[in-house]
Amino acid sequence: MRARQLEVFCAIMREGSLTSASKVLNTSQPALSQLLRHAEHQLGFALFKRIKGRLVPTPEAHEIYPEADRLFQDLEALRRRTNDLKTGRRGLVRMAASAPPAMSLVPRALALFRAQHPEIVVRSQIAPLDTLISMLMHGDANLALCMSGEKFAGLHSENLGQVGFVCLMPDTHHLAGQDAPLRFEDLRDEALIAYRHATLPGRLLAQKAQREGVIYRPEIEIDMSISALSFVQAGLGVAVVDALLPWKSFQGVRARPFAPDLILPISLLTHAERELSIAEALMRDSLRQACAGPLP
Repeated sequence: MRARQLEVFCAIMREGSLTSASKVLNTSQPALSQLLRHAEHQLGFALFKRIKGRLVPTPEAHEIYPEADRLFQDLEALRRRTNDLKTGRRGLVRMAASAPPAMSLVPRALALFRAQHPEIVVRSQIAPLDTLISMLMHGDANLALCMSGEKFAGLHSENLGQVGFVCLMPDTHHLAGQDAPLRFEDLRDEALIAYRHATLPGRLLAQKAQREGVIYRPEIEIDMSISALSFVQAGLGVAVVDALLPWKSFQGVRARPFAPDLILPISLLTHAERELSIAEALMRDSLRQACAGPLP
């Protein structure tokens, strides 16, 4: 029995008449009668008998109807599912981001995305860059937002913007009451909290320090800027970190601009050979839109 024949059979069984079934299916009665005859011919037995002008199901029809109805409901669910995927109403988005964009840009993008596609499930994770690359290569994520302009084998990188650096200090610090951008020269007598040399921000800061005639030697090294927050709050020093995190939302600290000529690229990474699903392509559009707005 073909899908259309299955639909007609189930409609007649549910509605109790050919007339009602034709209205439900928005099809003429002659067309339904022809589909029904073809189905009975293929099956080799009658599904209905006409008694006093009414279609009465045969014992064979009653026998197969429960299974036929289950198959029809499954088919309808599949149709709805494929249509939802086509229009972006359902699906799963697997994305990941390093901590700064995860705490600033991803919420922006999700607000835009959820407003238009509330039925799509979003699985969002936070991870350092090395882990993001591994997740993309192994299919654990299909979108990754990071602060790096590097090119990685097997991945496509799209630049979405750039962000600068800030100097993070306790709000009682003697430098906290000013607004002008700071330089390394201003931090000579401070315990420095900053990125280790092996990271991209660490390399940029080391090069900047060298140009200023200063040795870049953090007393506390970090990989992710968020880890500097508790150190600064504890009074262990001042930190030079990315400006992307919403530092104003944290108590007890003040962020001042640092070295305005230094920038970090914001990139969206995807697998070079794996196509995004419709839902993930929609999320990519929301990430682009979020990054198109003002950045620190």
